[in-house]
Amino acid sequence: MNEIFERHSYRGAYLPEPVPRADLTKIMEAGLAAPSGCNKQTTSLIAVDDPALLAEIFAIMELSFCKSAPAVICVLTKRIVAYRDGWGKERWYGVQDYAAAIENMLLEAVSLGYQSCWLEGHVTDADEQGKRIAALLGVPEEYQLVCVLPLGKAAEPLKTAKKRPFAERAWFNRFGQD
Repeated sequence: MNEIFERHSYRGAYLPEPVPRADLTKIMEAGLAAPSGCNKQTTSLIAVDDPALLAEIFAIMELSFCKSAPAVICVLTKRIVAYRDGWGKERWYGVQDYAAAIENMLLEAVSLGYQSCWLEGHVTDADEQGKRIAALLGVPEEYQLVCVLPLGKAAEPLKTAKKRPFAERAWFNRFGQD
């Protein structure tokens, strides 16, 4: 539970220390171990630690707070139909799959002493940053880059978001009751 309560969206500068490949591997393994709807395993990952390539990614993203990150993990999804329901509608669980993978990676990153931030909106918005980053990384068209996780050791104090109290968001047996 410690990592769950210690994890925060870090939007500060990173120390200029490389993230060892062994740690990147552990973090990605944690992501790939996440649950996957109907075991379709729609999530794939690319870790980037090459400084020149990172500079190109950060130039596309135009987010000042992550430009000092010594590594990023790019999260990809592939549309794989899990099944068709009784009305013939295709069911796909890619969003749930990559969300579970991202949370696992964020928790593993904290356990290894790193910080990160789930950057999805900037990647999937209409300006198509994700498509441009995917092209840079040679990602095949059947995949969509949906998230970038900057990764490194925090150079600034962590800022914690205030969470609403348990009693305002969780109940037993019926909504709004103790």
